[in-house]
Amino acid sequence: MPQKFIVVTGGVLSGIGKGIFSASLARLLKDSGINVSILKIDPYLNVDAGTMNPNQHGEVFVTEDGYEADLDLGHYERFLGINVSRKNNITAGQIYFSVIQRERDGKYLGSTVQIVPHVTSEIKDRIKSMDGDLLVIEIGGTVGDIEGEVFLEAVRELAFEVGRENFHFVHVTYVPYLRTTNEFKTKPTQQSVQLLRRIGIHPDTIVVRTEMPIDANSLFKVALFSGVPKNRVINLPDVSNVYEVPDVLHSLGIHRLISEKLGLNIYDKFSWSYPKSFELLKIGIVGKYLGTDDAYKSIIESVYLSGAQKPVVIDAQELEDMTEEQVKDYLDDFDALIIPGGFGRRGIEGKIKAIKYARENRKPILGICLGMQLMAIEFARNVGGYKGANSTEFDADTPYPVVNMMESQKEILKLGGTMRLGAQKTNILKNTLLSKIYEDQEVVYERHRHRYEVDAEAFSDIFKKPGEEGYKLTISAVSDFVEAVELDDHPFFLGVQYHPEYRSKVGNPHPIFKWLVKAAGGNVR
Repeated sequence: MPQKFIVVTGGVLSGIGKGIFSASLARLLKDSGINVSILKIDPYLNVDAGTMNPNQHGEVFVTEDGYEADLDLGHYERFLGINVSRKNNITAGQIYFSVIQRERDGKYLGSTVQIVPHVTSEIKDRIKSMDGDLLVIEIGGTVGDIEGEVFLEAVRELAFEVGRENFHFVHVTYVPYLRTTNEFKTKPTQQSVQLLRRIGIHPDTIVVRTEMPIDANSLFKVALFSGVPKNRVINLPDVSNVYEVPDVLHSLGIHRLISEKLGLNIYDKFSWSYPKSFELLKIGIVGKYLGTDDAYKSIIESVYLSGAQKPVVIDAQELEDMTEEQVKDYLDDFDALIIPGGFGRRGIEGKIKAIKYARENRKPILGICLGMQLMAIEFARNVGGYKGANSTEFDADTPYPVVNMMESQKEILKLGGTMRLGAQKTNILKNTLLSKIYEDQEVVYERHRHRYEVDAEAFSDIFKKPGEEGYKLTISAVSDFVEAVELDDHPFFLGVQYHPEYRSKVGNPHPIFKWLVKAAGGNVR
């Protein structure tokens, strides 16, 4: 049987949930017995998402193989319960880089290199290299974006080459509700479909995104002007919890409609378990990327999947301007804190104030990557007596560089794709909180994204091994350097150099977050 393809395009505006829809549809088809793979196409010219500002683009999601990806790959992993890789993402930057390199190497044998056929052929080759009997392809952006046209042309060509019967085009669009006249306005969707048809792509299914359920007459207008049968124009209104979307799509039978059109034999064993009630815990993420919740997407979802309500993002810069008493008054309202990863000195002193507060007031706290490094800095300053201790990332002249650049990073000049990335072997030390969390596993593989490390050798007097006496930071995981620190006499004071949030799945959140939520609820170790 030839490989089948589902192409998901977007219309009217971005951010309407194509990634959630694509992940949900892929999950439904996976649970229907189909060998499904999934691919995100990003039309931007960046080679990957690694150098992009989280305030503008959301978090950088890191895969097992060390690829810095768009956050939609995080949705794919969480919803599908699988680990994706660099193969599951294509960017325009990658495509053009490859074409230019081929031209420089003389691979085109003197041809004039053009968008068609050379760039489109590169895109098609990347698509055809994907495994699976069915490939779900999400094309980022909206129809009409100039940077996305070459990808739409490529999938149009591929549909022609492998047979239209092996392709199913789903157009996810937005129908706004005009409150002044109390009606849904379908004209933007009609125009979006017209743009798609001019490119040569006729959608097989239209998913209409709305704030509230749409009326039947408006759906009929979309079907009529789009030339799509009424039973394949589907309304997907907003839901309070994105993990409801697979259930909604399952009840609508979209997987059966698409499978019938593609000639796929399926059975229905849909199994979907996610938290439907949440502990009313107030957990704060002390961060600096405040432009969008997507900047800390995987952390937020890890907390949510562990059964707690959505955490609150606290502005670390605001804490910098507060006295210690004001910080205490403000943070006393929270049940637990998270210090996330990040780069640059902005907000650093506010995060350190939050760590000091949590340490002294026995507030459950989790430090991730930079957060763990700041835990070591705070302890060195306020317990070890190393006044002015810092990371050389923020103060190259600090008298006490508790955190320093890794030796392997010191000769690297380029920023993109050069950090310590992806799943790395981590040794968990016995008789620690972390060992309990991992149920006595001695070796785990966790995903990293960093250039700096804690220098436990130079500042050995503030650290100790598990079981040793004294008020010091216990080193509870190691690789070639410190991977985790914790405090013994504390309900939950844990810092990890890696990013546990990247490995949370629906029904299986990372255990570190489950233990943090337990501690936030007063269930101390």
